[in-house]
Amino acid sequence: MNFIIVTGMSGAGKSSAINFFEDMGYYCVDNLPPTLIKNFAQLIAAQQGKLDKVVLGIDIRGGSLFADLFSSLNELVEMGHTYEILFFDCSDAELIKRFKETRRLHPLARSERIEEGIEKERKILSEIKEKANHIIDTSYMLPKDTKEVLFKIYNEKKDFNSLMVTIVSFGFKYGIPIDADLVFDVRFAPNPYYNPEMRPYTGNEAIVRDYVLSFDVTQKFLTKLEDMIDFLIPNYKQEGKNQVVIAIGCTGGKHRSVTIANALYEFLQKRGHTVLRQHRDIEKDSKRGK
Repeated sequence: MNFIIVTGMSGAGKSSAINFFEDMGYYCVDNLPPTLIKNFAQLIAAQQGKLDKVVLGIDIRGGSLFADLFSSLNELVEMGHTYEILFFDCSDAELIKRFKETRRLHPLARSERIEEGIEKERKILSEIKEKANHIIDTSYMLPKDTKEVLFKIYNEKKDFNSLMVTIVSFGFKYGIPIDADLVFDVRFAPNPYYNPEMRPYTGNEAIVRDYVLSFDVTQKFLTKLEDMIDFLIPNYKQEGKNQVVIAIGCTGGKHRSVTIANALYEFLQKRGHTVLRQHRDIEKDSKRGK
């Protein structure tokens, strides 16, 4: 039997993932102390195949018991079972935001700052992250995005190389996304803002999209951009990166950057990559955005 071990950073989406596994027919146990894995495996084996899809949620909520994880996993192998590790990660900034929004305490920062708890947790989880079969970074992901990725891996059995490409459109006047790996300035393209008819709309709408994409300079840029990203992604995978954030910026983050971010998103989807998009500043210039 193959066990799926779901672990990772607190607040990164493990609980939502376990709920989704249950919807797919897996038998799931969350927050199981690692020392009980062997006993649990014996119990499952006694069911004589009635339970053949098992997910174990294991994380640092178990406190000092978490240190027993690897020895317990070795016992699984000795019993003739196999396992794979699914690790959920997230940026520190997004984790802090989530904890503050939910008003929950970090399990390692009951009387300290959230940042200190996250730092401690990263150190504790560093070894298991290195041994993970799949790493899913949920920094820019909604629950539905997580479900889509898990469905591809475990239902459609599609290859997943643990590289999540996130495309973010933004406005330079609001600052460059701090976690961007690649930043592209598309303010060279003709600006729909100066056309009163187009000004109220965004790059998500045909009137703006068709205008921005109608220029040769935009098409040439997209061709070069797609070629470069197509070259970089397999090399990033080879280096072991699990998240690449591509930021596309114009003045206000409403017209040109949105259009080009959407075009790149569609290109990468057709290439079979796991890709997300976020239009960070699209609503900030509702009255006069560029």
